[in-house]
Parts: sequence; C-alpha cells; structure tokens
Amino acid sequence: MEVKDLIETLAVIPARYGSTRLPAKPLMEIGGVPLVIRVLRNALRCRGVDRTLVATDDDRIASVVEDWGGEAMMTPKDLPSGGDRVAYVAERIESRYVLNIQGDDPLVGPEMVDPLMEALKGDPSVPLAVLAKRIERPDEVDSPDIVKMVFDGRGNALYFSRSPIPYRRVGEAVCYKHIGPYAYRRDFLLRFSSWDQTELERSESLEMLRVLERGYPIRCVETYRDTIEIDTMEDVKSLERYLREVEDE
Repeated sequence: MEVKDLIETLAVIPARYGSTRLPAKPLMEIGGVPLVIRVLRNALRCRGVDRTLVATDDDRIASVVEDWGGEAMMTPKDLPSGGDRVAYVAERIESRYVLNIQGDDPLVGPEMVDPLMEALKGDPSVPLAVLAKRIERPDEVDSPDIVKMVFDGRGNALYFSRSPIPYRRVGEAVCYKHIGPYAYRRDFLLRFSSWDQTELERSESLEMLRVLERGYPIRCVETYRDTIEIDTMEDVKSLERYLREVEDE
C-alpha cells in the first residue's frame, strides 16, 4: 500500500454474539436500536477517525450492521478476546493508529475519543492511551467489576487493579477508574497481541498489565464524562433511564 493510501486512524468495534450474562448482547434493542448500532453510530461521529467497522464472529451481527449501512468484518470464532478481534482487523487494514471501541459501550463518542487520539498523536513515545474517570460513587471503589488506576504526574500509568487503589490508610484518596476505548499505535498493537499473558495480567484479568510488565508506558487521559457499559439487565435499565433523561432535556 502506498503512503498516500494509508489510513491514519482505524476504529474497530469488537462484537461477539456469545455472552455468559447477556446472550446475543450486540443485537439487544435499547430504545428500539440494537446495541451494536448505538455504538457504531456514536463512533462515526468522531472526527479523528478515518474508517470505522465492526469485527464480529456472527453473520447475524454483520447483517444488522450492513443493513444499517455500516461496515463489518468477520473474524474467527475462537479468538479469545475483543482485543484479539481488533488486532485481527488491524493486520488486514493498514493504518497508523487503531482505536478499540468496546462493543458494549454505547455512550462513547467524540468527547472521549478525540482527546484520547490527540494525546496519542501528540507524544511519539506513547504506544497506548486510555481514559481515566474520577470515581464519584463510593460503591465503585470496592467493586471488582470497576478497574481502578493510578498514574504519575505526566499521566503515565503506574498500575491497574480490580482492588481499591490507592489504599486509603489516612484520609480520603482520589480514585480513578478506567473506562471506554483503547487507542494504540498499530505496530504496537500487533506486537502486543503476539505476547503471552503475564503473571499479573492473569492474576487481575487485565490486559493492560501485560503492557506495564513489559516496560511500556500507557498514557492516561482524564475525562469528565462517564459511560454505561452493558453487562447486565440492570445496566440496560440504567441506559434506558439515561436516554429518557437526555430526551427530556
């Protein structure tokens, strides 16, 4: 591929049909719109993205996306994670940067994606950038479903954990959680996807620890917007309430 044809930023939305808690989750209609289409519709609003597609293992999801006018790519069913689906697509479409937008995160849009991409493009030493949101609800600090993070004065990650960090021994600590998309340099994503899991990654079940254990920086970009990831029916109800509130404004 010639340089003039090179896509700068590719956005990939991994969408798997099977789900332990919510089977066929990408096709679940919320407010009359399939979840995968809600995610895709918001992703297409991001001005810093040149091409956006859904990576899926199921023809039914691909058909819904294509009927809506979107682009889908079929991926093998045996890929172990959404990140592996993103890397599978990135191997086949050349770009400088790859954005992984979670297929169950329908509120991610330009307000989150654009600052993330600016941070990645603005510092050549950063191979991966993620969002950091200050935790406001006390119950999220102790929840193992919420990934907590700490970072240094430059915004580079020190650690990610499902446990509360930092430990609140004296006074009240400010806690941050990781939400939303991952922004990679394409060459780094392809290297990352070829690495074996590390001990900390297996222990916490967090892919980002594979990056830190290998000695690479992760830039953490603070965002003031929260999101609602759809993992349970309660999450669906929360999103429906949010959408009603937005419509009433």
